[in-house]
Amino acid sequence: MTPWGRRWVVASAKMATVTFAPEEPRVFSSFREVLDERPSFVAIVVNAPIGFLEKPGMGARTCDREARALLGRRALTVHDAPTRATLTGEVSWVDSHLDAVTTTLLPRYIEVAAEMSAFRQRVVYSGNPELSFYQLNDNAPLRWSKKTEEGREERRLILESNIHGINRILDSDAEGIPRSHLFDVAALLWTARRVFGRAAKRIPSEGEWDSEGLRTEFVL
Repeated sequence: MTPWGRRWVVASAKMATVTFAPEEPRVFSSFREVLDERPSFVAIVVNAPIGFLEKPGMGARTCDREARALLGRRALTVHDAPTRATLTGEVSWVDSHLDAVTTTLLPRYIEVAAEMSAFRQRVVYSGNPELSFYQLNDNAPLRWSKKTEEGREERRLILESNIHGINRILDSDAEGIPRSHLFDVAALLWTARRVFGRAAKRIPSEGEWDSEGLRTEFVL
């Protein structure tokens, strides 16, 4: 799932033995609504940070640094997570020197942080679409931005080669969801499948936890 304006775009699939059947993407008004969905999602990979440093000036999280190292030319797609002081309003977003993307998505990140606990991390994991594509692409970063025609074609070919029936998501016109978001949720759905099958990789491999007991990581 990934944030879209004030809402969330969610791609899901039904599992039956070895069958993995993607469903039409859906839009939820809040992260809480996703968590309250019944029947419940068994694995959620969200394009939002989980686990935070305490205050500005402490550098970047280990998972952010290691993800950038993996992604090479696509490293700029991994933005520094806000700090807990920024999420709680103790430090303003201006004084936190957030980049434009993180500033725009801050309300969605606050939503996720408000609902997260160590217990929820049995189901909810933090991902990044570029990391998902890295794994799908035989552990190699993509060449093009999703904002270009070359990048959209590159992502489509990779997804279609790996996930049978993924066009149900990629070609959906549900609620006018931007095509770039459909590529993102499709890739994150693949990672959720890997989480469910206990095949996902953690970054960093050595666990790190924040002051609230949340594991600070990405999965791919």
